[in-house]
Amino acid sequence: MKRVRAGHKYVFVVGGVMSAVGKGIATASIGKLLTARGLSVNLVKIDPYLNVDAGTMNPIEHGEVFVLDSGLETDQDMGNYERFLGRDLGPDDYMTSGMVYQSVIARERNLGYGGKCVEAIPHVRDEIVNRLKHAAKRAGSDVSVVEVGGTVGDFQNALFIDAARVMHLEHPSDILFVMVSYLPVPGTIGEMKTKPTQTAVRELNSYGVQPDIIIARSTHTLDKKRKEKLSISCNVQPDRIISAPDVDSIYDVPLNFERDKLSELLMDLLGKKPKQTPDFSEWKHFADHAHNGRSTVKIGIVGKYFDTGDFVLSDAYLSVIEAIKFSAYAHGVKPEISWLNAKNYESTPASIAELKEYDGIIVPGGFGETGIEGKIAAIKYAREHKIPYFGLCYGMQLMTIEFARNVAGLKGAHTTEIDPNTPHPIIAILPEQKAKLARKAYGGTMRLGAYPCDLVQGTIASDAYEKKAISERHRHRYEVNPDYIEKLEAAGLVFSGRSPDSRLMEIAELPKNVHPFMLGTQFHPELKARPLSPHPLFNAFIKAAIESKK
Repeated sequence: MKRVRAGHKYVFVVGGVMSAVGKGIATASIGKLLTARGLSVNLVKIDPYLNVDAGTMNPIEHGEVFVLDSGLETDQDMGNYERFLGRDLGPDDYMTSGMVYQSVIARERNLGYGGKCVEAIPHVRDEIVNRLKHAAKRAGSDVSVVEVGGTVGDFQNALFIDAARVMHLEHPSDILFVMVSYLPVPGTIGEMKTKPTQTAVRELNSYGVQPDIIIARSTHTLDKKRKEKLSISCNVQPDRIISAPDVDSIYDVPLNFERDKLSELLMDLLGKKPKQTPDFSEWKHFADHAHNGRSTVKIGIVGKYFDTGDFVLSDAYLSVIEAIKFSAYAHGVKPEISWLNAKNYESTPASIAELKEYDGIIVPGGFGETGIEGKIAAIKYAREHKIPYFGLCYGMQLMTIEFARNVAGLKGAHTTEIDPNTPHPIIAILPEQKAKLARKAYGGTMRLGAYPCDLVQGTIASDAYEKKAISERHRHRYEVNPDYIEKLEAAGLVFSGRSPDSRLMEIAELPKNVHPFMLGTQFHPELKARPLSPHPLFNAFIKAAIESKK
């Protein structure tokens, strides 16, 4: 284990009056700025819910479940952290109330507290402090940037804020507090209001904590008058109040912060000397592409929850959306993404003809039977009409089922997840997973995290990666049934990616002389896509979609 470096610093990022205004993006941007200054940074997300991890929560309610290499199922903010830093994060960089209480109770059951009365203060609070210090040691970083989920007024955040207060009390020069607070501009008034932020700062003060920096989120740029008002009311110097107006792309946020000299301010308050002059040229080049695509490419995403509203979907499929963007920008085009409801193709089969309007089709991951026949119909349409198709996890399984039914002649082929009595169980559960389901062990028990995969040379997959072996992240229980591999291959399906022991099928595709791009992955490639290093398979898919458009 690496030792914590002398004078290790912590930046705590807390929310003001409301959540979902960009606290996670602000945290990721702070990490990006400090990294650009030559510091090593680890980003930590604290979620106050009692779930041990994010794996058992409905993504439609909570947002995407982001899986780390370790297999830990986390909040979607961890995905933004990895994308902004351009590197992988570890399981120590994520914490929930459930994790903390589970550890404390387990220790108490083993007499780890020597028979003492175990209480929230100090034992639970101290467990939080220990986890933060442990994460810093594991990372060997100069600075830990810690986002406390939710808002300052949330009752469940009290212990986390108190842990930060105690750390500040012990080492005041090593701890910074940043509050991200929203300044509304009511339409009927037309004036930016500071009172909610003033109230939020007082709430934070009630914990014994004073913010060092306020990031003022709003629809508009913060003017001098509002900065002065916030400064006087919140006891924060005007130059420590950073304006954060709405921007066209989240990738503009670090650049916007840098214009307000936030990295210089952070370095000064942390007592750190810059190791290098920040160079954002590559990032700026990428961000510019987000606005200046020469043309567009139309991508249809076929799913089952698409009657819940676009604002929900943007969170539930966040990594997929971003992976599409990264590869589209790399090809100099802007993606037009449409949500296509698979249930419509079941109730109104003729409506599937709308797919011909798209340059590429994606069926993302998911679970359950809702809309499944509509998805299979969409895959059949894409295959027969030579529309580039990319299946992610469940999308690969359904692609295999469609091929089995309509090309290999295996009538009634299905997944045992939906039809346990199917005559042709093309997709089936692994024996070790059956045992887990039998005892209702759902949380953290799927095939999770990074696994190796060997590629068959001369295939679309190997050409895209330009490698013989890869590692990708998984989140699933069901696999292609080994008993059907020979029959499917004989009918023309190519399994171009396999586990090193050839037991598990990781990538399925049709040869390029049969279809321009018909490929599915059992893993989730979107989890490894980064702004400055788009995922190879998404690159190949977007390239095929552009060529299809021509």
